[in-house]
Amino acid sequence: MSTHILTWLLLIPLIGALMVLAIPRSREGTIRGFSIAVMLVELVLSLRLLWADYSTPGYRFIEQVAWVESLGISYKVGVDGLSLWLVLLTTALTPIALYASWGSITTRIKEYAFSFLLLELGMMGAFVALDLFLFYVFWELMLVPMYLIIGVWGGKDRVYAAMKFFLYTFVGSLLMLVAILYIVATYKELTGQYTFDLEKLTTLLLPAVPQYLLFSAFAVAFAIKIPMFPFHTWLPDAHVQAPTGGSVILAAVLLKFGIYGFIRFAMPLFPVASQVIGPTLAGLGVFGIIYGAYAAWVQRDLKKLVAYSSVSHMGFILLGLFAMNRNGVSGAILQMINHGVSTGALFILVGVIYDRRHSRMLDDFGGLAKVMPWYATIFVIITMSSIGVPGTNGFVGEFMILAGAFFSRGPVGFGNYWFVMTLLAATGVIFAAVYMLHAVLRMFWGKVTHEENESLPDLNRREAWALIPLVALVFWIGLYPKFFLDKMDPAVDAFITDFNIRYQQSRGISKPRLADLQAIDPEESGSYAFAPYMEEGR
Repeated sequence: MSTHILTWLLLIPLIGALMVLAIPRSREGTIRGFSIAVMLVELVLSLRLLWADYSTPGYRFIEQVAWVESLGISYKVGVDGLSLWLVLLTTALTPIALYASWGSITTRIKEYAFSFLLLELGMMGAFVALDLFLFYVFWELMLVPMYLIIGVWGGKDRVYAAMKFFLYTFVGSLLMLVAILYIVATYKELTGQYTFDLEKLTTLLLPAVPQYLLFSAFAVAFAIKIPMFPFHTWLPDAHVQAPTGGSVILAAVLLKFGIYGFIRFAMPLFPVASQVIGPTLAGLGVFGIIYGAYAAWVQRDLKKLVAYSSVSHMGFILLGLFAMNRNGVSGAILQMINHGVSTGALFILVGVIYDRRHSRMLDDFGGLAKVMPWYATIFVIITMSSIGVPGTNGFVGEFMILAGAFFSRGPVGFGNYWFVMTLLAATGVIFAAVYMLHAVLRMFWGKVTHEENESLPDLNRREAWALIPLVALVFWIGLYPKFFLDKMDPAVDAFITDFNIRYQQSRGISKPRLADLQAIDPEESGSYAFAPYMEEGR
């Protein structure tokens, strides 16, 4: 099994989904238990990925089988330090989200479990795909179960929210597909062969103008998924209307595909465009930090508050990525994991209180620390994580991102730009404390002002088991981030080096050609983005 571990990680949720359909609808308890068991098997098997040696760059557990040979399409999967933790985040959060859902999902149990297993298949496939056609298939596959989860089991305006989510993402996907086909056609003109193999396509060097256009097509698709301002408007609707499990996966995993898409596809394929447009995207990320924080602060619906906080947190990750140095890139990847943990936990906590009060309005609470002490304790811990208090996971990621942005080396005149961006982003940390502590104050402190809250039950066993692993991760990452950073560092260094080489070889060319990845010494490349930090380290 270890030889084909990634294939098994794709087959297990697929087989599980099909088996769920075979279970009689009346046996709801069996369906619940079986679907969780399948996901736990997936989680245990995915831990095998940690045993590989990531001290050198490159993909591990690669599998490749020809699929459509005439078009150069293959089933090619692999994992490296850039995707390892995102794969594990998926296998860890999916069973937690499904398990947390069983308190509120009481209808169409079979269909809900099937949708979750199909969603896990799509997410896993997109993270491990090394063929652009295969990636696109899994990218689109993710839309269907999430559309169903929102549209069938969501709130009052669930159909509107599901349609908006689907259409936004689908439009961006079509732009990306056109760009993929252009790249493949250009490669065919140079080599005489079609291929969708990512490793082969990243040797293709394009002139500046095609790079700008193709990068923009990819960027729109990924910006919608992040979601980056101004493409974010689908997110609050989707989060508010989605059931608890859907909100957890949407925030904890699906939003990460936008950043992952930039790292894995857009930046390696279009280095010149990434260098030129990257600072602007970082600036939009900073604007999103402040805008998202302010929007969260004025919300009176707790779920909307958490949804807008995601816009703010994802802005930090964009800033770190396009600061284009080792601190920024490593911090961005780590912060993706941190955001998945903390925001996923917050949505579970929102679901807990909604199941009891059937309200998410802050005005309907107050004094809950006296009534639900364990709930209040975990809520405050996750709040500290979301704010970025030292000792929690959020602090490590945000500190690395801000350090990466502060020390970013830009072209002439850009040094002050990154300094200003860092200062503005740092205000987002303060704003996060404002809106999160404001919510904590309104919910937990003071007197119990509503009679309905006086007898609310505290966390039950199911809810506690869903939250305890996330609390453990908050402190594990916060106190010992080295365990996570060590496995991504070689891949980050390789990403930086290869990017520099492709950037240097792409500059000034007038027609497409293939790269010689050994032709330029990255230490002498002169690229502002990465080279200075290869020696300085973290």
